Amino acid sequence: MNKVRTASVERKTAETSIKLILNLDGCGKGAIHSGIGFFDHMLNLLTAHGLFDLTLACDGDLDVDGHHSVEDIGIALGDAFYQAIGDKAGICRYGTFYLPMDETLALISLDISGRPYLVYDGGEMAPMIGGFDTELTEEFLRAFAVHAGITLHVKILYGTNSHHKIEAIFKALGHALRHALEHDPRNSGIPSTKGML
Repeated sequence: MNKVRTASVERKTAETSIKLILNLDGCGKGAIHSGIGFFDHMLNLLTAHGLFDLTLACDGDLDVDGHHSVEDIGIALGDAFYQAIGDKAGICRYGTFYLPMDETLALISLDISGRPYLVYDGGEMAPMIGGFDTELTEEFLRAFAVHAGITLHVKILYGTNSHHKIEAIFKALGHALRHALEHDPRNSGIPSTKGML
């Protein structure tokens, strides 16, 4: 396993300009500026509960809407995770976490497999939370999973409050990633019978 699991990513398109620095073995510190307050809150929760350190700045075309910024942040963050994870030697690989948020219960289950896939069932949600289009939750998760090379299953088991649902998803994702990325003291090799991931 890489001794230092960090990555720095810059992504610039006609729609967004993103710079981020990620440390997988941090202590949960975030300095995040996406231009969308609620999304900043969610990324800070992901960082805190995953015990990652993340510095992120995005200058996006928010005069259009939040889609490009949220999706491109998912792409850049996924790229950073992929780089920082490295060859995957010594990681636990799998992570599953149930997270209660008041009346809501969320389930995240993931595999750092090299085979990107997203299954998403967030249930019904209000269209907007503050300046955040709730449909973009799925767009972020798909972009992140594809670029990180993660098989990711997301399900809201029950709940009524849209804020609670999305918050539970991001917190649970942090915990599941944290567990999957932990060092396995019994296996220093690639956690696959194939010998590679």
